[in-house]
Amino acid sequence: MKKLLNNPNNAAREAIEGLALAYPQYLRQLERLQAVVRKDAPFLGKVAVLTGGGSGHDPMFPGYVGQGMADASVAGNIFASPPPAPIYQTGKAVHGGAGVLFLYGNYSGDVLNFDMAAEMLTSEDVPIMTMKVADDIASAPLESRQDRRGIAGDLFVIKAASARAEERATLEEVAAAAEKANLNTRTIGVALSSCIIPASGRPIFEIGDNEMEVGMGVHGEQGISRQSMMKADQLAADMVHRLLADLNINSGEEVAVLVNGLGATPQSELLVMYRAIHPLLKKARLEICRSYVGNYVTSLDMAGCSVTLMRLDTELKRLLLAPAESPAFIQV
Repeated sequence: MKKLLNNPNNAAREAIEGLALAYPQYLRQLERLQAVVRKDAPFLGKVAVLTGGGSGHDPMFPGYVGQGMADASVAGNIFASPPPAPIYQTGKAVHGGAGVLFLYGNYSGDVLNFDMAAEMLTSEDVPIMTMKVADDIASAPLESRQDRRGIAGDLFVIKAASARAEERATLEEVAAAAEKANLNTRTIGVALSSCIIPASGRPIFEIGDNEMEVGMGVHGEQGISRQSMMKADQLAADMVHRLLADLNINSGEEVAVLVNGLGATPQSELLVMYRAIHPLLKKARLEICRSYVGNYVTSLDMAGCSVTLMRLDTELKRLLLAPAESPAFIQV
């Protein structure tokens, strides 16, 4: 393993410190915590959107703290949920009187720790609501959608909720926007290689040179099938077919598209994938409102990609296209 690190066990903390030093125009680090908040937070009378989870998915989550995006992000260690105490402290730091929305991917450790932090804040009369992103169609069937994992769709849900909060909506209205975005977002991922957790220095799973894992989670969780490598056009067709079937979308509707790299896939290959996806969506008579191609929610140095579709109505389109500026997401 060759990594630009000091002590591998300090990788998450030092990355947060580096982020805060590199982007002071957007955010600041809370003292002694693996957490960042918007540089001028808290904002009086504004709902605070607090996100977070395990590190290793850069730029998710801390890279999405900024104007028109999240108010705060709390980072755990690599692929590990942040403990309740820093979530509580960060929630308290960004509460501006209108409540706090906890927004994170649907993983058992995150659910447990964010729920404990919510109880601590509620006991101090801080209004809290929670939104668990569940966009990964490979992790549970549609009838058990509440059990699905949150993966790259986190980006769209954070964007929608944060834009609604920026409009000075109530906590209930911000949570409703997040829920609406979540219900209309679907993702499927494909892994071509494992990733290496710095503390162990070894791949977390083995995969053959001519194999790929369809439905792989962003922590290396098993997918729905392991099969032979496909060419990009074939793989794109398979992924789009699965997404459209699950989303049950009608011709003429608008969508946002995210082709997301998992960390080690070159931008050129992601663009080859988008080149194949674009005509497939047009053939389905869908209108592409906005597309995003790049590394947005990664799995350290894993090779592969995910594809996300979000069905848009008038409200979701407005929230998606609202201006935003953070270290990893700028939209004017």
